[in-house]
Amino acid sequence: MNLKPVFTLAIAVLLVVPFIVAEAPSSNDSETVYEMADGVVRASRFPGAEEAYLPIIENSNHAANLLSLPNGDLLCFWFTGTWEGKSGVSIAMSRLNHGSDRWTLPVVLSNHPGYSDQNPVPFLAPDGRIWLFHTSQKAKKGQTTAVVYELTSDDQGHTWTTPKLLFSERGSFIRQHLVTLDHEWIFPTYRSASPGITQNAQNDISIVKTSTDGGSTWADCEVPNSGGLVQMDIIKLRTDSLVAFFRSRYADWIYRSQSKDGCHWSAPVPTQLPNNNASIQAARLADGHLVMAFNNTQAGTTRENPRTASRKILSVALSTDNGKTWPWVRDLQSGDEPPTFRPGEDAEYAYPSVVQSPDGSIRVAFTFRRETIKYMTFQEDWIKDGSTDGVFKGDPRP
Repeated sequence: MNLKPVFTLAIAVLLVVPFIVAEAPSSNDSETVYEMADGVVRASRFPGAEEAYLPIIENSNHAANLLSLPNGDLLCFWFTGTWEGKSGVSIAMSRLNHGSDRWTLPVVLSNHPGYSDQNPVPFLAPDGRIWLFHTSQKAKKGQTTAVVYELTSDDQGHTWTTPKLLFSERGSFIRQHLVTLDHEWIFPTYRSASPGITQNAQNDISIVKTSTDGGSTWADCEVPNSGGLVQMDIIKLRTDSLVAFFRSRYADWIYRSQSKDGCHWSAPVPTQLPNNNASIQAARLADGHLVMAFNNTQAGTTRENPRTASRKILSVALSTDNGKTWPWVRDLQSGDEPPTFRPGEDAEYAYPSVVQSPDGSIRVAFTFRRETIKYMTFQEDWIKDGSTDGVFKGDPRP
């Protein structure tokens, strides 16, 4: 691939951003997202939490994924452009340096003219190298044309290699993080065989790719009975125990599966957590508890035709028994809260990413009205001190 388009766009981003993201005061009801999006971390309107709106370099921003580094830095990756699926949509990155209260101006890491680059997935390998994977689909042709690219960084994300093709099979799609098990890399992927997210969903299946040679070669492990269950999120509970949670094309429930080796998975079964046919993400905390970020809405409770539901309520839930029950639920974004809406804006709060930093704080990033990425940070107990307007109110507390 010719590097010129990538670095030309990156330079353009750096030149444009200072004119877009002026210094903004603390939030008030009359400010718009564009006025708030300066990357500064401030006290949230929810006591005990902090938040920031990442700088805007393109009209549409979606599908954030976080990576917490051992030195305390936090990286955020997402895709940015005119709109999902259109030409020129690129992969961007911003950094929150350890001890800083401001996210850096975004830089573009990957761009393929005529294609739409989407769904970045970062991975910190055991040797300290950072890998970044992302999809790339033909502009306006849909996910069935998608392939997967890879690029790497050996200096904590400050410089990156030229993107190169990794998975060439059309319809290859990704969203969630890799895990390691006995030196084996376990990469949740899925095959997007449907022209749209509500068409022929049964043909969309989850496939776990495994590598025993540091990502040089990969083997496929198909998840049984996973038709319509995608964006598999794998969590390592112990050295020989994995659990996975799935987005449902049927907008009914979040589904759950288990494995001991990363390749052989139980058939997914519904949990008590609702799903709206949008992305979820979970993380295992240092104390062994699980935190789940998800849209607390659904289209129905039975598995019928593929469908979608509102992305308006975004919640976090906490489990102390490996995801069997979720006694505590709290909303991160529950409706039409400020900043002020612009004409034509949609109250979409979705595609969350959640990690825990070395200091123990929980970090979340999510799509905010498709205009920017919103960042929030809080402690585990903060989840227990709130409530939800969503469908699921929490299991009985221990």
